[in-house]
Amino acid sequence: MAVTVVPGQVLLAPAHQARAHRCQGVRSKAAKASAGPAIGLPPALEKIVTLFRMVPDAKLKYQQLLAYAKQLPVLPPELHTTEHKVQGCVSQVWVVGSLDDQGNLSWRADSDSALTKGLAALLVQGLSGVPPEMVVKLDPEWISQMGLQQSLTPSRNNGFFNMFKLMQQKSLELLMVQERGPRQASASASEDAAGTSSSASAVGSAEPSPAARGNGASAPAHSAGTPAAPPASSTTPVRDSMDEKLRAALQPSALTIHDESAQHAGHAAMRHGHAGSGGETHFRIQLISSKFEGLKTMQRHRLVYQVLKEELAGPVHALSLETKSPAEA
Repeated sequence: MAVTVVPGQVLLAPAHQARAHRCQGVRSKAAKASAGPAIGLPPALEKIVTLFRMVPDAKLKYQQLLAYAKQLPVLPPELHTTEHKVQGCVSQVWVVGSLDDQGNLSWRADSDSALTKGLAALLVQGLSGVPPEMVVKLDPEWISQMGLQQSLTPSRNNGFFNMFKLMQQKSLELLMVQERGPRQASASASEDAAGTSSSASAVGSAEPSPAARGNGASAPAHSAGTPAAPPASSTTPVRDSMDEKLRAALQPSALTIHDESAQHAGHAAMRHGHAGSGGETHFRIQLISSKFEGLKTMQRHRLVYQVLKEELAGPVHALSLETKSPAEA
């Protein structure tokens, strides 16, 4: 009989629980002073990360993943489709996301491998029961903090990261669906319609005046002003793409994109080759736009996520936003 995974419940094999507590008790002061789980984790995921950090033995972590696998409810075969399949995994794995009545995420998953099923169960438990925006904004730094690198092969680690990125992509899609209420249905439809969207209209609008260009002349290429198309040899293609899309869709009076990827250069996913071109993975964006007038912070962020959905589903691991209207600037 399948056992339902309850969001927030932390599973620990009974045979390992006492040993885990003993390991915790003998940790040195230096180890206790080391960095804990990343700030902003969903509560259930934070408990899981803390649990795995308590267990220093790679074999015990491996066995714990197998214990998680046994708790994952069965996913109906009809959901084993290409739409839900995680690409780049050694084993076959499928992830299905939906929203509950409170607008929080609910996940289901399955795999043909017990170990991969354990990794999927960990994500199902850790990322369920929270708003989709929380998962979209989640920095994958927590993956390296679990210390699974010694328990898994590089290909398994890559597969785990790919699972998480697919869940972020699905969270973004569900966030957009959630946002499309009666007031925004027509606007969202026009944004998604190629060649007829408000973004496309902005791209086809008149060239900025010389004065407008002058306002951004002394600033970096990613501050106010409308830049020319990035050259094919650009060393910052991800930032250039985000800059172009944000200007076209939101027509900002000021836009600055800070690339903070260097601060996360040791990220496990980057070491395994999942970073964007040139390692562009972490950004902080400051944006002033009249499109934000009358919108709450969450609505503004969702608007930016919609514009940058391709980047968030691909190379960008984390995005920090500062959004203002001209009146607030």
